[in-house]
Amino acid sequence: MTARRTATGIVVLGLAPLALTGLTAAPAAAHGSMTDPVSRVAACFAEGPENPRSEACKAAIAASGTQAFYDWNEVNIADAAGNHRQLIPDGKLCGAGRDKYKGLDLARADWPSSPMAPGDRTFRYKATAPHRGSFELYLTKDGYDPTRPLKWSDLEERPFLKVSDPKLEDGAYVFNGVVPNRSGRHLLYSIWQRSDSPEAFYTCSDVVFGQNGGGTGGGGTGGAGTSPAAPPAAAPPASAPSDRTIEEGAEKSTVDHGGHGGEGGEDGHGGDGTEAPRPPAETAAPAPAPTPTPTAPAPATTEPNAPEAKAAGAPVERASDGRRENLAETGAGDSTSYYAIGGTAALAVGAAVMFGTARRRVVRHRA
Repeated sequence: MTARRTATGIVVLGLAPLALTGLTAAPAAAHGSMTDPVSRVAACFAEGPENPRSEACKAAIAASGTQAFYDWNEVNIADAAGNHRQLIPDGKLCGAGRDKYKGLDLARADWPSSPMAPGDRTFRYKATAPHRGSFELYLTKDGYDPTRPLKWSDLEERPFLKVSDPKLEDGAYVFNGVVPNRSGRHLLYSIWQRSDSPEAFYTCSDVVFGQNGGGTGGGGTGGAGTSPAAPPAAAPPASAPSDRTIEEGAEKSTVDHGGHGGEGGEDGHGGDGTEAPRPPAETAAPAPAPTPTPTAPAPATTEPNAPEAKAAGAPVERASDGRRENLAETGAGDSTSYYAIGGTAALAVGAAVMFGTARRRVVRHRA
């Protein structure tokens, strides 16, 4: 009887993790997009994927289809791990190198835009599934031409703003930074790299400095005579999607706004279920030197955007120490599921072996 009770206890202990696997193995996700200044994908989603108003959004939706814009909060690479320049080739920065979002990479000067001015500014990033991580914001260099495909070399080499774990207000990350001096039409590029997962998200926001809303290129640093002689008609203003629009559009989205989703399952790639294409090494811009991280990284990943000592002239990095309670915790990293499943399998096998041994002892004892 004692052996039977022992075996039963072992089986119960071995099967207990199986009941918890559904809770511990579910990976968490971060989804969202820049809404101030408004990103291209957010602006076109706000216009309506079925009946967009602006010519640029009409062309983008014609190239990518409507689903890409119902999945507006999922322009990502699931396994980026800070290797953004290696994974995303020139000409495909706005769509993160993914064919699903290729319409965002159309080179044209009439994308809906947001007004921008040098100096202090508050940025907002709508987070439909918030998570810990770091943001990097880049601005195009003087002489930027929106009618040419965007290249990594069109961006400043270093971000003008880096921020880790910003506060979350009304479903959006809010952080402040100092915008460099520019004039005319430019592009703001953002990278949101999760710190507990290799997943990263990307956005392109078209911005206009000064009164020239239709300029075809960036001007100088505020000097006279930098506007084109014959600019085209001004591009329409960009509008961020309202909470109601987001809620209504979620019914047609293939992305689970609370985590990974889409027809492709839990790959973090949503509707098409495909991974971002990996370009040959020669087509990608060279990667910058790795930055040492002062804290322990997540398993099998590194945190490329960890705070570092800044020399004179380096971009300002702002952290929200003491405000981490504002950042929602949505679960463990993507590797959690593999560890949980592996551990559960090991326990189950061990329990089965010990149960069989105990049962044989009971049989021999009776005999």
